[in-house]
Amino acid sequence: MRSLLLIIIVFAAVWTTEAQVRESEQYTKAEHSDPQAKAILDKLRKKYDAYNSLEADFTLEIQFPEQPKEVQKGTLIRQGDKYKLDLASQSVVSDGKALWLILHNNKEVQINNVPDPDEVDESLLTPEALFNFYEKGKYVYQFVNEFTEKGKLVQHIEFKPLDQYSGYSKLRLVVDKRKNEIVSVTAFAKDGSRYVFNIGTFLPNKSYASNFFTFDKSKYSDYYVEDLRD
Repeated sequence: MRSLLLIIIVFAAVWTTEAQVRESEQYTKAEHSDPQAKAILDKLRKKYDAYNSLEADFTLEIQFPEQPKEVQKGTLIRQGDKYKLDLASQSVVSDGKALWLILHNNKEVQINNVPDPDEVDESLLTPEALFNFYEKGKYVYQFVNEFTEKGKLVQHIEFKPLDQYSGYSKLRLVVDKRKNEIVSVTAFAKDGSRYVFNIGTFLPNKSYASNFFTFDKSKYSDYYVEDLRD
């Protein structure tokens, strides 16, 4: 389930000892965040918010200590507060009010209310919060560096949760400076695991049928459906 949440979103090189000391002394509140990093994030969010819809292919790398790396491919489609996520093992569909979690291996569907981002810990990992989670006051972030990687001029921004009980020690966002697009998001869990979300092709402003972001029970007639809504 954690890997699923990491997709539905989602972020900078390891800080040096000097940077860690600087962080402990200065970066203890959200308002301490780096203005340069905020400018990059605001520019990024402005671009994505201008789209009526957004479709992106991605790969998710899941790395547990002393275990082989697992790689999953998927697609994420977002239109307003509606979204659809497809992986080989599971899918998520939300019409903005309900959320259907489809577990293909178990042939099971769980229906939930869409959680309130202000009430859910680590709500940055949902598509609707991907580009504004840093405004919630739960993270402090800073610009780390800028360099060329695989022919792209990229910028690294690092996020640190202010909640000591967060499951993540830090997040890393890599941005293509020229295209003003997200390249990857990495989450470093406190248990030593790591989740790397690499974004492939962006397809903005596609049109989707009115029922695209709803659950079609006829396609899953042999699945057990459990309604967990209040």
